[in-house]
Amino acid sequence: MPPASLSHPRSNLISMNPLVTPTWLAARLSNPDTVILDATLPPAGVTPTIDTHARYLAAHLPGAIFFDIEELSDHTTPLPHMLPTAEAFSRNMSALGVADNATIVVYEQEGVFSAPRAWWTLRTFGAPHVYLLDGGLRAWTEAGLPIESGPVQHAPAIFHANLNRDAVKDLAQLKEKIATHQQILDARSTARFNGTAPEPRPGLSSGHMPGATSVPFTELFEDGHLKPADKLHELFTAKNIDLQKPITTTCGSGVTAAVIALSLAVIGAPQVSLYDGSWAEYAQQPDSIIEKST
Repeated sequence: MPPASLSHPRSNLISMNPLVTPTWLAARLSNPDTVILDATLPPAGVTPTIDTHARYLAAHLPGAIFFDIEELSDHTTPLPHMLPTAEAFSRNMSALGVADNATIVVYEQEGVFSAPRAWWTLRTFGAPHVYLLDGGLRAWTEAGLPIESGPVQHAPAIFHANLNRDAVKDLAQLKEKIATHQQILDARSTARFNGTAPEPRPGLSSGHMPGATSVPFTELFEDGHLKPADKLHELFTAKNIDLQKPITTTCGSGVTAAVIALSLAVIGAPQVSLYDGSWAEYAQQPDSIIEKST
């Protein structure tokens, strides 16, 4: 059985809870239709860079494949972590042995940072059964469940990527949302949003888009777990977010924007999209308006 469905009291939306527990996943390890992906990116701003692939090789969930977000991104653009074409994603997932109809569970090695981006990518390309292991590798090991080491190879599978264009927005669509005063939620730190701390990418001004709301992704989790649904609902309500109206998430490079998207999925928000270029694209446009808070 999949996780319990969620229904929002003010809509007819029924959505599948994207979070699963170690116990839930452990009961499905032997099922050949279960695919586990370690989707850990190195944490931003940490030097020297953490080799998350080496950490994966040292310890991972049984049978887990390494889902390299950077390697699987579009490398025809200088923007970081952009979605690839549907054809490229189909080819790469098929080669990894990830079938589009599999039960796919993504996790990361520590904290809540990049696994939501993998969850969002797979969902945006049409995979219907994608979940995130709440608490990640740490929750798994704390539950006394087994880990493995070394590389993992699966037999090739069939993945037909079908891009959900409503789930992802480009620069022109983002600027239209700004012009029409739609809800834009920014996952960057408060200081970067306010313009009082620099951006990690050279040459970019900090600040925010007109009308955007600051929702630092670090506010959405505690102790390595996404906050419970009631606390998430309270957080968005306190920021005057109308969960029934369209919401677009953004961040520095499109990764932590997916943490907001995941949180909104948990509480049943029906119209959520992600601006893939995020601040890395927006802030370098000569005509972009950048606001700062004092």
